[in-house]
Amino acid sequence: MSIQNELLATIQDLVQPGKGILAADESHPTIAKRFKAVGVESTEDKRREYRSLIFSTPELGEFVSGVILFEETLGQNSLDKVSIPKLLESQGIVPGIKVDKGKKPLVNALGDEITYGLDGLDDRLEIYKSQGARFAKWRAVYNISDTLPSRQALEANAEMLARYAALCQSVGIVPIVEPEVLISGGHTIERSAEVNEAVIAEVFNALRRHRVQLEAMILKPSMVTPGNECAKASAEEVAEATLRVLRRVVPAAVPGINFLSGGQTPEEATLNLNAMNSLGQHPWILSFSYGRALQEPAQKAWAGMLDNAQAVQHAMLKRARLCGAACSGSYKPDMES
Repeated sequence: MSIQNELLATIQDLVQPGKGILAADESHPTIAKRFKAVGVESTEDKRREYRSLIFSTPELGEFVSGVILFEETLGQNSLDKVSIPKLLESQGIVPGIKVDKGKKPLVNALGDEITYGLDGLDDRLEIYKSQGARFAKWRAVYNISDTLPSRQALEANAEMLARYAALCQSVGIVPIVEPEVLISGGHTIERSAEVNEAVIAEVFNALRRHRVQLEAMILKPSMVTPGNECAKASAEEVAEATLRVLRRVVPAAVPGINFLSGGQTPEEATLNLNAMNSLGQHPWILSFSYGRALQEPAQKAWAGMLDNAQAVQHAMLKRARLCGAACSGSYKPDMES
């Protein structure tokens, strides 16, 4: 199969009505915090146990088309001694991989950050592909205030995202491009919209400059919400503000937009996605690529005990089903109970 055909086949498998992507690519420090919240020490065995349980949830593939894995997980076997990529494939789910190496302060740009990981990425992508990964993800983060992000941060992060995406496509791996405008702060929804528009516009300028094929990528943006120190906006306000930004700056050639949850509760993230899909047809399929907003109920049900396997999988499937309903605008809050 040619690289072009590989890319389009993966897009066809990932971008499906009613399905989204599970982000299970937490770094060791991040998953340690999540596990600590449910009273579990983060060890390799416990991480493998938990992820094996959620990935083997019966019928998960009806609502989840892909899973973003951490490097450790890509090379692990499940509790049933099946490789994690093979386990996902048996569910009709596409395995993917987080490839960035985390963020650091951007030099000479106080308050801004930059993501690292391009060094050696071409070689790593070949290894990940041989292990079964068919798509990848790179996350850039943007702090927001009255003055942030700076022009330097906009351009530098867009350049990194575009170079990553071009490298992925060159070896037949679909890139998920994730420019996350952080929710932390006291900014208004209007300021959030202004920053999101500037960020995404700069990203697509860079993608075109690097000749990234827009039809063979997925955008993973933030929803446009007020900062977490402000009063919450209604789902309708979030939907209208987010769609206004996307219509201005995201080309119709992009097949799918899979939102990150970015600090929202599972219910908020589902309600906001539902509100967007209740506003009619869009040029792109609008779906989810949630981490905590999909996994939090399952982690609470697990609490580090393998005997809770059935409760874990019930919680995982329920959350995935509700997010799937939000993809068609058919979610209702009373479905939570």
